Amino acid sequence: MSEQLHRFGLARDRLSAAVCETAGLTPRELQALEELEEDGPMTQRELAGRLRLSSGGMTLLADRLEHAGLVTRRPHPTDRRAVLLQLGEAATSAGGAPLERYHAAVAAAARRLSPGERQAVAAFLAAAAAAAARAAEEAISQGGAGQVTIGLHRAKTGRSRPQRGLHVR
Repeated sequence: MSEQLHRFGLARDRLSAAVCETAGLTPRELQALEELEEDGPMTQRELAGRLRLSSGGMTLLADRLEHAGLVTRRPHPTDRRAVLLQLGEAATSAGGAPLERYHAAVAAAARRLSPGERQAVAAFLAAAAAAAARAAEEAISQGGAGQVTIGLHRAKTGRSRPQRGLHVR
């Protein structure tokens, strides 16, 4: 199953690259839009933390996205010093038809599953996302001290089939 998840990740990365190319976005800009799409309006500080950007870098990115109509800024309802970023109207069409077809295909694939299968897949994906988030935090906390290897690796599960992917040690 980890091989299929890895293949999905690679395909999703290729889709993101294609969306960036066709929409004229950088990968970081697309990631910012995806974060806002997933979790709704947030402060620049919160988004900067998720994107691993300095406050100055986040301001520049927000300026570019706002200029393109992809995000809007609005006052924070309880903190006068903070500004919230939210998706702008132009963001809904940023990915174009290929992204819409992808979302429709994923929704159709989900509809082919039974309710129990959908629940199991959702639980698995939530666990995989949590594992990825923990690994990202671990890599960040190591401050670049970890050894990153790319290639074939034997799983610690004792399986003889090599595991592919990016591994941080």
